[in-house]
Amino acid sequence: MTSQDVHSEKQHHIDMKPGDVASTVLIPGEPQRVEVFASLMDEAEKIAEKREYITYTGKKDGMAVSCTSTGLGCPPTAIGVEELIRIGAKNIIRIGTCGVIQPYIKPGEFIIATGAVRGEHTSEEFISMEYPAVADYRIVRALIDACEKFKMPYHLGIVRTHDAYYLESPQARGDYMARLQPWIDMGVLALENESSAIFVIAGMQGIRAGTILTCGNPIYTPNADDCDWDSNILKMVKAGIEAAKLLEERGLA
Repeated sequence: MTSQDVHSEKQHHIDMKPGDVASTVLIPGEPQRVEVFASLMDEAEKIAEKREYITYTGKKDGMAVSCTSTGLGCPPTAIGVEELIRIGAKNIIRIGTCGVIQPYIKPGEFIIATGAVRGEHTSEEFISMEYPAVADYRIVRALIDACEKFKMPYHLGIVRTHDAYYLESPQARGDYMARLQPWIDMGVLALENESSAIFVIAGMQGIRAGTILTCGNPIYTPNADDCDWDSNILKMVKAGIEAAKLLEERGLA
């Protein structure tokens, strides 16, 4: 089977073929967030559902945008991103949540990642750790412009992607703050579980990728979950759609 055959056939996990997705695809981890995306579009059609991968493609103000859930963590996300690229995705925007670690970041604010610490191991399967996990500056710019349009407070900076969801949180055994403090001291904004693999795969394959995250209180505070998650996730998805529109208007779709 040739490379061209692989790219023209229906992909095994996402269950889609070329033409099923727009050039820009928003990728939440949580499948239910795809329904939020669909509710914000002028029109949206469910294209595929297989395993954790649910996809809607639709239009907003005449511009096509897609949304595919990828599940939690780098391995399923990497599979989804690879297959989306094979069927024509040119811009990948992660829309997710995170564990904030900087005390000045407040609930209802957002993080636009400029890069990610490669604390996971999926991306090592692709290339050595010397390769950086960096967001595409054009997607970063589109996300900034979207947040500013909707008056959404945001922070720019580096996040840490890692595999052990609870290891650097109050639910961990042992002194989790001893593990967490170096990242706080170095100015890392938050912990999450997918972005570095997305950035590495996108960079290696010549497409654009970025991340926007919804924030609660810092994970080491008593009110870490004191946040209107549903309302803020809705705002984040809205910003992701707006960023997709801006990318197309700028000739990047």
